[in-house]
This record gives sequence, structure tokens and C-alpha cells, in this order.
Amino acid sequence: MKRSRYVELAIIVFCAWLACAGAAQAQAPAQTQQAPPAAGANLGAGTETGIGTFQTHCMGCHGNPNLERVPSPDMIRQMSPERIYDALTIGAMKAQGESLTEDQRKMLATFLSGRPLGSLKEGDAKDMPNHCASNSPLADPSSGPSWNGWSADLTNTRFQSAKGAGLTADQVPQLKLKWAFGYPTGLSAFGQPTVVSGRIFVGSDIGYVYSLDAQTGCVYWSYQAKGSVRSAVTVTRVKGHGATKYAAYFGDAHANVYAVDAQTGQELWTTRVDDHFVARITAAPKVFKGIVYVPVSSSEEFSSSNLDYSCCTGRGSMVALDANTGKQGWKTYVVPTPVPVRKNSKGVQQYAPSGGSIWNSPTIDAKRNAIYFGTGDGQTEPVPDTTDAIMALDLKTGTTLWFYQAQAGDAFMGGCSGPDRTDNCPKVNGPDQDIGNSPILRKLADGKSVVVFGMKDGTVTALDPDRKGSVVWKVHVVEISKGEENSFFARLNGIVWGGAADDQNVYYGLQSGGMVALKLATGDVVWRATFPKPAGARVINSAAATAMPGVVFLAGSDGKLHAVSTADGKSLWEYDTARPFETVNKVVARGGAIASIGPSIANGMLFIGSGYAVTGTNSGNVLLAFSVQ
Repeated sequence: MKRSRYVELAIIVFCAWLACAGAAQAQAPAQTQQAPPAAGANLGAGTETGIGTFQTHCMGCHGNPNLERVPSPDMIRQMSPERIYDALTIGAMKAQGESLTEDQRKMLATFLSGRPLGSLKEGDAKDMPNHCASNSPLADPSSGPSWNGWSADLTNTRFQSAKGAGLTADQVPQLKLKWAFGYPTGLSAFGQPTVVSGRIFVGSDIGYVYSLDAQTGCVYWSYQAKGSVRSAVTVTRVKGHGATKYAAYFGDAHANVYAVDAQTGQELWTTRVDDHFVARITAAPKVFKGIVYVPVSSSEEFSSSNLDYSCCTGRGSMVALDANTGKQGWKTYVVPTPVPVRKNSKGVQQYAPSGGSIWNSPTIDAKRNAIYFGTGDGQTEPVPDTTDAIMALDLKTGTTLWFYQAQAGDAFMGGCSGPDRTDNCPKVNGPDQDIGNSPILRKLADGKSVVVFGMKDGTVTALDPDRKGSVVWKVHVVEISKGEENSFFARLNGIVWGGAADDQNVYYGLQSGGMVALKLATGDVVWRATFPKPAGARVINSAAATAMPGVVFLAGSDGKLHAVSTADGKSLWEYDTARPFETVNKVVARGGAIASIGPSIANGMLFIGSGYAVTGTNSGNVLLAFSVQ
């Protein structure tokens, strides 16, 4: 059967399931990815819930070994949104498509393909009016001020030096918008911009990576990936590709890793690092001494309770690739290989163990020849000790050096709470305490080092890398009202995407709102900061913090970007990004929630994407550039 016929059959079966279910609504995704409701929401459904829809309505056929002529889930996920949408509106399953609203048809196409409709055409830089006049040779990325990847350094402190920042604390209140760039057809500006050699490199939910001029926002080139690119881009030297000197490295929503020429955007190599149909790259790879270290996550936990679903086989891993060729060196999984354990009440095979997604960019410890990262929860029981943990691997071999489990027994699965739970679900659905933030490695005044990380319940822990991850200190930073100790929000009111650290303190934004500063040496609270919000509103500040001398920046689900003093937490500057913007590329764009990434600072400028529409609230599609004017 030809591939095009497979597509039509897949959609027909999919829509039949939707008709039987009565709606195309997905179950709620895991809180790891959730941005809470906020004023100004302008998208009816989130960009992550399609995995849940597919698992709930499709897996009885797709992925069923007894149905030989039905296309696999992985095949369906490789289709373009345009092809899926056309099949629903003018193709073989038009009749089924007519039972859906227009928004449902569009979001279904977006869900399955991993990028919005129209992005293949409208996102290309060649069709934009703001081309750079020339493309002079790229300067060495290490030769000037930069923010290269998730952090300005390999140790994930998210701290920019005074020289690198080109800004002072006194100048921060004078920051003003210099230019804005719109992502065509974009729904979620979740890519953190990289700043090197006077250029911006940034990925998008529409599957394009862009190279822009940092000063003007003019566009040098675009590269079309096979899925959305959420990870930050890392730019460094590459060998063996003729005249190409520097490559840009990143991953996409289908677990593909790319190296493209940083000068031209021409592809150098592509490697798929995991073939599970819900495997993806959420966080930025790290490049060190010619090796690309890639964190792999999974969407499987979002909704695996459907009895037709053979739960669960997805698992997180760290992969080492040759930076010049993309060839895999080693791959270390967080949990062991899943094996058949039982059949559910519908006779569908179930597997264990699973889980342990790596949502965060790894931390490089060159002194100890180690790489550190946080892991997510498990999905099935019993839960391996390496879930909800900090793991340390040998950089060269991938061998586990040590691990510290922060939360034991966390078998969590979306759709397993309340009356909808099934016997696919864990006996006790866990607290969903994934470690989504990168561990921060910092050297203390006494010469010792600590690895610091936060949990979604508000626990912050410092580990000793010289004593196999033994605990140095551990504190709980979320203030909980009396009577709410065991509530949902008490478990998920803490730290998600990460903090920043200078040589004295570590700074974390909180899901409950506001920010806390802790002493690196002791964990003592130095100060707490709160931000104004409308009466009765819930604003979260779970985005990653960014620091420079005297200042720490933090954004929120309301779209506001804050700068506060590192001395006392008092406000220095605030900017509301949740509004429309005129853009240099003439794309209609607006800002929205900022609930995952933090700003990138280099050479007197600050850059941030605005609009985090993972669950469909307060969406946006704009990249903003600020400078002192």
C-alpha cells in the first residue's frame, strides 16, 4: 500500500475513534509542561495535549500488532500538518472532519505533526522582507560576549559576567524595546535565543531555526527541521565539512538532532537518537570537546490510562554524538529496558519499567570528567531509583558514577486521578515531582563545590560531587497556608525550569509566584520577592531565572518580565510582553506567557521569547530584543 493511502487510512481510523468518543478533547497533561490560566488567553487548546488525544483514541489500532495494515504511530507523526488537515477538510475523511470544529481540525493537524499549519511555507526566511544586506564571515563564537545555549557557561549557572553582559545594574532600568521578530503561524515562543558572534540563533514551534542579526533583527537564514525546535541552540567549531568552520546544534520534537552550518544554515548531519514514537528533545544539548550530549524526554506519561494503550515503554536517556559526524558514541538510559509484566482487563499487554525523561540541559563538570542532569518521574510500578533523581555519568563512557533520588515511588500518569482511572494506572498515582531544571554546579569560597537543584514541591537541595552526591543541605522554600499541606498546589508550587547562581546565592522563581534567594553555602533564605498581580489571579514564575552582577531577571505566566536586585530582591525594572508588537519581518505577532525560558544577555542587549502556549493559555509568537537607548 502506498504511503498516501496509509495517511488516509490513519486519519479515517482516527476520526472514527473521535466520533465514538464524542469529542476531540484530550485529557490534562502532566504538570511538568503546564502553564496555568492567565488573563488574555487566546488559544482554545494546548500544543502538547495531542499526544494524550492520540493515546486515548488511536492506540487501539495504531501500534496494535494484530493489525498489520494499519500505519504505526511513528509513521503518522511524520506527516505534515497540511496533509492531515487536507484529509480532514477535502480528502478521504471529509465527512468525519465535518463533525469537528475548525479549531479542532487545525489543532489535530498540529498535534500529530508537531508543528502548526502553514509553517512549512510561511516560516521560510526567503519570504521575509527583512533580509540582512550581507552575510560576512562569522566570528569565532568564543571570541566575544555570548550566551551560547541554555546557559552562558557549561555549568548551568545562568549567570552572565559584567564583561559579557555589557550592562550594569544602574543601566537596567533604562532598558527599552529595540526590535521584535514574529514567528509566522507560531503558537508558542518557547525557544530560548542563543547569542554568539553578534547573531541570534533561535528555534521555534513551527519547526524553523532562524539566524538573525542581534542589533537589527534582520534575518540571515532559516532551516526547516522535521518538528518543532524547543531546545536552545549551541554554536561551536566543527571539522570535516569543507569551508564550514562553525556549526549550530539543536534537537526537535521527533528526537532528531541536527548540525547545520552556522554561517549559511546548510545541513551538515542529522541523527535520530530514539525511535520511540513519543521520544523528543525538550532541552538544549551541550557540546564539549567534540561531543554533543543530548537529553531525551518522552510525552508518554501525559495520558496512558486508556485500556487500548500498551503502557508503557518510553524512557529518558542521555546520548553522546560525535560533533563532526553525528555518529553515536554511547547512550545511557535512565531506567532499565521495559519488559512485559501483565495484561490489563482488556487483554492489552503492559510493560515496566518506564519514565525518567530528561527535561533539562545537562551540566558539564570538566574537573571531575562528569555530566549531571535531573530525571523525571516513573510511569509504572515498581519505580526505579534513578527517577526523580540527579544522575552523574562519566563524560567519556556514559557509565553511571552516582545518583541521588529526591523522590521515591513517584509513578505518575496523566488521566489516572478521579473517576477516569483504569487498571493501566499505578496503584498510587505519584506526586509528579520531575526534576525539570538543570543542576547548577558552583564552587564555594572554601574551595568545595555543590550541585544545586530544585523540586516542584519547593525543595532545594545541594549535593557534594566529591562524595558521590551526598547531601550538603536541603531546604523547603514554598510557604504553604494552613490546611493546604497535602493539596495539589502544595505539591506543585515550587521550582520547575530552573534558577541562576552568582558566587554567593542561588535564585529560583516559584510556581506559587515570586522568587527566593538562598545562600549557596548553607541554603539559608536571603530574601523573598513578590510581584504585583490582579486580585484573585494566579501568576506563576516557574520560568528559568537569569543573573548578572547585581541583577536577577525572572518572567511569569502573565507575560511580565522582572528585574530585581540581587542584594534585597527589590524591583529595578518591569516590562509587560503580553501585547501585540510591530515586527521587523512584518509578521502579526503578540507576546504572552513566559513560563519556561529565561532571558539571554550579551553585549549590552537582552533577548527573550514571549508566549508559552503548551496548554493553550496566553499564547504568543514573538522574540523581543532590549537595549539601553
